[in-house]
Amino acid sequence: MKEFLEGAVAIARTVATCKPAVISAYPITPQTHIVEELASLIANGKLKAEFINVESEHSAASCVLGASATGVRVYSSTSSQGLLLMTEVLINAAGMRLPVVMCCVNRAVSAPINIWNDQQDIVTVRDAGLILLFAETIQEACDLHIQAFKIAEDPNIMLPCLVNIDGFILSHGYEPVEIPSQDLVDKFLPPYNPPYKLDVNKPLTFGPLVGPEWYLETRYAIHETLNNDVKKKIVEVAEEFTKLFGRKSYGLFEEYKTEDAETIFVTMGSLAGVIKEVVDELRERGEKVGLLRIITYRPFTEEVAKVLLKAKRILVLEKCISLGAKGPLCEDVISVLYTQVSSNGSKLPTVQNFICGLGGRDVSKEELLEAYRDTTILKFIGLKKENLGSFI
Repeated sequence: MKEFLEGAVAIARTVATCKPAVISAYPITPQTHIVEELASLIANGKLKAEFINVESEHSAASCVLGASATGVRVYSSTSSQGLLLMTEVLINAAGMRLPVVMCCVNRAVSAPINIWNDQQDIVTVRDAGLILLFAETIQEACDLHIQAFKIAEDPNIMLPCLVNIDGFILSHGYEPVEIPSQDLVDKFLPPYNPPYKLDVNKPLTFGPLVGPEWYLETRYAIHETLNNDVKKKIVEVAEEFTKLFGRKSYGLFEEYKTEDAETIFVTMGSLAGVIKEVVDELRERGEKVGLLRIITYRPFTEEVAKVLLKAKRILVLEKCISLGAKGPLCEDVISVLYTQVSSNGSKLPTVQNFICGLGGRDVSKEELLEAYRDTTILKFIGLKKENLGSFI
């Protein structure tokens, strides 16, 4: 049965069915409703877990890292500056191979202070060794959380996994959501049985001092796990989820009308919804257009190149920018395309990059149609040049 729920509440109730033993988070807009709902579920006896109140996001991350090291399932959530404050600990969690699961409610970073949605926070830590998944809808955000625990806790993976949702758009938006039954989640997600943990009877060292003769291998091991075990596991888990829950889970990416597309939009997150409307409208006019929606941003799979190389033109739209370069997603797309072209001699399609929605600025269907007609290689959608005088 579906319920009409706020995104943050739906996510919290879904997380509760995954039975985390320790939860720690610090309130920050627009993430706060997730942790509020989880705290309420624990206080009312509906979730048997330890909720640890802390004074900052750094401490929240430290709490779930320590709890994960003892061999229990953990959860946290954050946004924006809170994520950046957690970064030191999250890099440690990846290096210590601890399967911390979190939600990042994507929000612009300061300065200037802005509490609205873009994806600049998470792309800033994209190289930390984390598994990064992006949801388009509230239902998908809930579904990805269930899958995140199963992916992260696989004995061959043991890496943190973050589910990303667009702040306010998904966290505070409402839609009909199906919260699965506890029996169904239990069938899909078994109790956490870590391959290693802190144990006085079997001492282990987590995060030791490592010199040049070993450090390279630690980075290589994480890189290989992401590119091999994680990719395979994400596909496997998505297929199992689809079969058991009766809802399609796409795994690495979703193709939308790309079969004969000569132009393909590429994006991630909730922006895909309005792009699908644009694709449908252009299709009605006889245009061969499609969308490739990235769900798994890290690891970034080279499989996307096989889809994109069929097209003549690629339009990458993203709510973030690597200042002084291009959008991070666009740079990844160009990288995998060039790798494939170099290996098989295919012709490289034209790649255009559109930066949009920064700081929560609306992205309209009309602007996306205009981008489709544009030939600019790098363009900021919705830029108001009259506002630049104060900053340049």
